[in-house]
Amino acid sequence: MEVPAGKKIYFLSDFHLGAPDHATSLQREKKIVAFLESVRPDAASIFIVGDMFDFWFEYEQVTPKGYVRLLGKLAEITDSGIPVHFFVGNHDMWMQGYFEKELNIPVYCESKTFEWNNVRFFIGHGDGLGPGDHGYKMMKKVFRNKVSQFLFGMLHPSWGIGLANFFSRKSRKKTGSSDEVFLGEEKEWLVIFSREVLAKEHYDYFIFGHRHLPLDIKLSEKSRYINLGDWIKYFTYAEFDGKRTELKTWTN
Repeated sequence: MEVPAGKKIYFLSDFHLGAPDHATSLQREKKIVAFLESVRPDAASIFIVGDMFDFWFEYEQVTPKGYVRLLGKLAEITDSGIPVHFFVGNHDMWMQGYFEKELNIPVYCESKTFEWNNVRFFIGHGDGLGPGDHGYKMMKKVFRNKVSQFLFGMLHPSWGIGLANFFSRKSRKKTGSSDEVFLGEEKEWLVIFSREVLAKEHYDYFIFGHRHLPLDIKLSEKSRYINLGDWIKYFTYAEFDGKRTELKTWTN
């Protein structure tokens, strides 16, 4: 695939809309919508790399309330012919076709590779990759299990979504700001994972979210690891102009 001259590919992640409360989330949502509108003129494609929502579960006939500004803007963007891609995160992995049918947005449940202008990208949310965190990896298998999702879907949405929001807030209070601490290149698990992949196959860029910490780390002379940060504290994103990828901060 080629990036047309004058166009760019944009990457952003970790909005966690819905947290910590409606008013704060709405303010953040409006900022994200403004950013998306600002990049529309030169966007060849837009990648949202997980945790758009702090919780999202699609029942067969019900989707969570809210987020109409962002969902409407995404529909407007795809209707105009600009592709949008979404990678599920650990907070919004329970997708059942709504994005594909209503927004024309492909949804990826695993990391995926892309190539533009002979530049190779390895893209994913990043949760469950690399060494350690065995408890979460086991929990992720349970959450991704179709039987578990079916049983959760049997709960009335008021109970199911309410319960999930409660545990999501509880988990965030427990972890606090630990996600914002840089562990060092030798201990950052996504850096370790990227280097392991790179030892087997070349990629020019590894693009991840999940860490909530904007990072741009040189893996080799021809490969970089970029973590997209978040839209809670940092308002960071990456853009690829057809030649190189830069991590930037939106300040409007």
